[in-house]
Amino acid sequence: MPMNFLRRIEDASFPLAIHEEADIQCAAVLAAAELIEANLPEPDDVSGRRGVILRITPRGRAELSRAREAQR
Repeated sequence: MPMNFLRRIEDASFPLAIHEEADIQCAAVLAAAELIEANLPEPDDVSGRRGVILRITPRGRAELSRAREAQR
């Protein structure tokens, strides 16, 4: 789930390389929602799929804060 992935990378050092297909798919959803900035492979690129997450955007940080508040 993309939000779980966003929480998982919240304290990571950026840029962050990702290699797992599930992580790349989550990152693509988060990038489309403008919650992260990332350089991701094209969907039809089958050779050595990897991506790089550049940062969590302010919108992404706000969403993380909102999710934490909702859990309280």
